[in-house]
Amino acid sequence: MTDRKLILLLKTCITVGISLILLGIYLHNYSDAIEAMGVNGIIISALCVAFGMVLSLPTKMYLTFLLVKRESEG
Repeated sequence: MTDRKLILLLKTCITVGISLILLGIYLHNYSDAIEAMGVNGIIISALCVAFGMVLSLPTKMYLTFLLVKRESEG
């Protein structure tokens, strides 16, 4: 896999992760359907945030490492 494809994949993972985090926050704060579901609704919104963090945080660190490495090489 070339560096361009890897960086594109990582940026996509970050975007999806941040979108899931925002969706989880929206569901938790503004959705009446989630509120009506009770505990199951809280679990759904928490899972959105958790999966978003799993996707976004490690890829940010790896992407930053790649960009710093590329910058130092040339």
